[in-house]
Amino acid sequence: MDQGGEARWTLVTGASSGIGVAIAKGFAARGRPLILSARRAERLEALAAELPVPAVVVPADLAAPGAAEALIAAIEARGLTLDTLVNNAGFGLRGRFAALPARDQAEMVAVNVTAPTVLSRLVLPGLIARRSGGILNVASVVAYLPGPNMAAYYASKAYLLSLSEALYEEARPHGVTVTAVCPGATATEFSQRADVGGPKRFTGSIMTAEAVAKAAVAGYLAGRAVVIPGAANRAAVLGARLMPRWLGRKVAARLQR
Repeated sequence: MDQGGEARWTLVTGASSGIGVAIAKGFAARGRPLILSARRAERLEALAAELPVPAVVVPADLAAPGAAEALIAAIEARGLTLDTLVNNAGFGLRGRFAALPARDQAEMVAVNVTAPTVLSRLVLPGLIARRSGGILNVASVVAYLPGPNMAAYYASKAYLLSLSEALYEEARPHGVTVTAVCPGATATEFSQRADVGGPKRFTGSIMTAEAVAKAAVAGYLAGRAVVIPGAANRAAVLGARLMPRWLGRKVAARLQR
């Protein structure tokens, strides 16, 4: 396959582990050439070597100022045309907002909020001009609740969901899809970094990264605005929508205590 501008490439951020790896494999199974980005270049190279499609590795630390712009510039310098942007990179922090280090929280906002915003802004005009492709944003079921003890993380996912739904309406008349996938507890490295107690904390409702990715890619290709993988997660979102905000705050606080 041509690795230049004639091919339509899919960029996956946070492609070194978990849902990012599974989404990359999901697009690869559909014959989509891939651009893999994350901080850990060696993991990206290993993934690229096993994919059945052309795959280009462009390492980036999206917490760094200007990293999103530099990532797109590096892709353009290679003459690659993006058809799909997958904003998957992200992490969480658990603890009292007033106690967690300000720098750590700022880096989380940079990765979870600033980077997908900037990347989407840089990519969307080209998609609209070509009237094809789209953006797949990995949000979370926690986007539907305020999150005491994970305040900035919950807020970052609420932002990403809101942005995605707004862009869906703006882009749809131009033949471009913007989809937010909102997974619940998933068996990935996320729980270790976020210090939320690991998969055992969510016994009975945890999904595999592969199951989440399958729903995400299928929903995006079907042109859906929001995808909530798993019946338990859909029930949780329905409950969050129906319960009073004051009760939602208390439920979330108890979960993350």
